[in-house]
Amino acid sequence: MKSRLGAPIAALAAPLLLYGGALVSQFGFGLHPCEMCYWQRWPHQAAIILALLALLLRGNDKAMRALTMLAALAIAVSGVIGIYHAGVEYGFWEGLTTCATGSGGPVSLDAIMNAPLIRCDTAQWTLFGISLAGFNAIFSLGAAALVLTLLRLRPTSAA
Repeated sequence: MKSRLGAPIAALAAPLLLYGGALVSQFGFGLHPCEMCYWQRWPHQAAIILALLALLLRGNDKAMRALTMLAALAIAVSGVIGIYHAGVEYGFWEGLTTCATGSGGPVSLDAIMNAPLIRCDTAQWTLFGISLAGFNAIFSLGAAALVLTLLRLRPTSAA
């Protein structure tokens, strides 16, 4: 018997791993995110919430499937943003942003002066010529495809 929960579990695991990896690279390895890096995180956060809701509503097959599809869409959106960001990093096109940091409330001048300036058009880290934005694009689009495939393969009702 095929698991009914494979797709929502994958829809939760993928953004948790990708978002977790982004946080580890930021806080563990000092790779500070630029503005476009943050853009890629938002859909993962949405996908995590949607997948959790899908798992909570696993008794309602239609709701679980719809929420899982929305989570897959959010994961794919992060991948598309990753493609755009990687294109900016590799100079294929110009970015839409000045990579300015937003204001999260009152900040001292000293904190502003000591904050790292992170450019969106420069990859901080690469492996085999692929930036973190590129890896996010690859893994996010692959994960979204996996989730949608699992949705198609599993039974539509409990056996």
